[in-house]
Formats: sequence, C-alpha cells, structure tokens
Amino acid sequence: MEFVLIAIAILVVALITGVGLLVGRGRRTMRLEDDAAAGTTLTRPRPTPTAPAPAPDQPDAVVPEAPPSVELPPATPEPGLVFDTPLPSAGRLVRLRSRLARSQSSLGRGLLTVLAREKLTEEDWEEVEETLLAADVGIAATTQIVERLRTQSMVLATASGADLRELLVNELTGVLGPDLDRTLGTERHEGRPGVVLVVGVNGAGKTTTVGKLARVLVGDGRSVILGAADTFRAAAADQLETWGERVGVLTVRGREGGDPAAVAFEAVRTGVEAEVDTVVVDTAGRLHTKSGLMDELGKVKRVVEKQAPVTEVLLVLDATTGQNGVVQARVFTEAVTVTGVVLTKLDGTAKGGIVVRVQQELGIPVKLIGLGEGADDLAPFEPRAFAEGLIGDM
Repeated sequence: MEFVLIAIAILVVALITGVGLLVGRGRRTMRLEDDAAAGTTLTRPRPTPTAPAPAPDQPDAVVPEAPPSVELPPATPEPGLVFDTPLPSAGRLVRLRSRLARSQSSLGRGLLTVLAREKLTEEDWEEVEETLLAADVGIAATTQIVERLRTQSMVLATASGADLRELLVNELTGVLGPDLDRTLGTERHEGRPGVVLVVGVNGAGKTTTVGKLARVLVGDGRSVILGAADTFRAAAADQLETWGERVGVLTVRGREGGDPAAVAFEAVRTGVEAEVDTVVVDTAGRLHTKSGLMDELGKVKRVVEKQAPVTEVLLVLDATTGQNGVVQARVFTEAVTVTGVVLTKLDGTAKGGIVVRVQQELGIPVKLIGLGEGADDLAPFEPRAFAEGLIGDM
C-alpha cells in the first residue's frame, strides 16, 4: 500500500511540473517571490561553481577531474514562438502624420480659411485667436503667433495657398521649441544601463506607453528590461508582461500590493547584471493632489539609484486634459524632476496645441507623442513634422 501511495505522489508531482512548463513556455518574466530571493535572473545563467584548487602543502589532496567538454548543438528558436520586429523610430512621426487629420480640420483649415481672406478685419484676427485657443495652444503662444502674423498682414493678403500654408507651418514650428533637446536618456553610461522612470496619473495611458516605448527601443536595436512597479493594479503587470513578450523583452514583476520600490530596484539590478541598454520602469498611477503618493514616487527613484542613476523621467499626460495636465506636470516635477513629457491621445482631438502650452508653461520638452491605439503609434516628437501635420495639406 505504501508503494502505491508513493507512486501516486510521484505521478502528481510530475503532472504539476509538466503543466508549469507548458504555462511558462515562451514567457519572459521574472517574479520577485521566485527568483529575487535566490539572487537569480532569467537573462543569463550563473556560472557553475568550481572546486577550489588544493593548497601546495597538501600533497595528498584529491584533485577533481575536469569535466569532459560537451559540444552543444546550435540554439534553435522555440517552435511557434515569433517576436514582433518593430520599425526604427526615425521618421515615424512623418509616417503617422495622417493621424492628426482631425486636429488639422479644426486648427489648420480654420486658420487657412481666415487668413486667405482678401482683407483681414479685427473680427478676423479675433477668429484666429479663438481657433488657436480652442486647440489648446495657450494664451502666451497664441499672442506670439497672432502678433507675428499681424506684422505680415500685407503679405497674407497677396500670398498663394501654398505660401500661406508654409508661413503658418513656420510660425507654429517656431513656438514648438525646435531648439529644445529631445534626446531620450536611454543609453548605457559607465557600464550601467539607462534607467527610465515613467510617471503620471491614473488613466493617462502610462502602462501602454511603457509597452510602446519598449517597441521603439527594440526597433532601434536596444536591449531592454521592463519593471512592472505598478503593484497596486494586477492588470498593469499582466498588460506590461504581454507587451514585453511580443518583442522578446524580459519583464520583472512582484506580488500584487507589494512594494513598488522593491520591484523597481530588482528590475534595475537585473538590467545591470544582464548588461542591457535600457531599463524602463512603469510606476503606479499617482493622484497629483495626494502628497503621500508623491512622496512614495520619490522613494522609488531614490531606491533605484542605489543600483544605477535614473537617466530619464517621463511624465505621461493625456492631451485632452488641457490646463489640468499642466497642473499635474508641476506637481510631478516637484517630486521627481521630470525631464520629458509624453503626450498621449492626440489622435482624434482638436487639442494638438497642448504641445506648445506644456513646453512654454513648464519649460519641459515634449519628447514623445501618442497618435493612435496601434502598437507602433508612439513617435519621437519632431516640431516641423508635427506642425505640418496640424496645418495639413492644401
């Protein structure tokens, strides 16, 4: 009877192990409760320990034989496991310009219609101002654009449609800050990976942005690790894991409700050990009105920097929030010194001018913009291409 029970127990263990292997097939995830305690990662195996050499004064010591050399067959991809191959980020905004079509119908076509009139009255100039303000350009930038256009009113009266469009594109490009440094801090530095913290309020599209950013970096030939530090929302870690699996990127995650700083720390530690180019950490959504949550965000940054310096802090803003987005940005900047802004949900809105407003009021460059729901709809911000998209074609 005892032998029967033992046989059944062995069979159950074998079944559980087999199911675990099937479930984990193709998955590139490290969970803190499993791997962090042992100090291991899934990116590269630890070296096999070797026996210490005998001391010279111990002639009778037994020297272990060297293990026979084994020639391993070449690695082959797992059947059915195919990773996406994203396109490089260069020129992506130009390819996505059509996504600004609805914005241009409100801003670009509205401006072109007014300025093409033979003689501009005061009411016409007020209409120009209203059009710019409705697109969330902001008062300061609107005043600057209108004043410059007024000085060229004689030219406007005789300009062709193409000349008028070029004039508007130039003026809008000028207020978009073409000289601002929009370089992403994702490069390795002094033997450590670039570390990107992604912050923002709930619902801004933070986790999706992290997943899309991973695709941008992989498309540019970078090796990446993702940190799912939004431990308060289990769906966020699952979502990020899915994004990572599509492009063959490892995701580090922890228990639901666990310490976000611990997950972020482990993600960066893993990145340092694996010698990857970039670690991108998704943080939990914060209400900018809650000081305790903002303090916790500062803690995440301090803990991460025990492993490697944070090279980029990206604030994700919903382009449709208008002035509230600017208020959010100010509070986040006080907590973690934001270095760049990602504007999401710019597709299908008439709020394209929020780019100008955010930069002028905060002095922080917009580095990335989201122009759709597709996996590759996140693009590096290029002022000239963006202005051309807003104004549209004649």
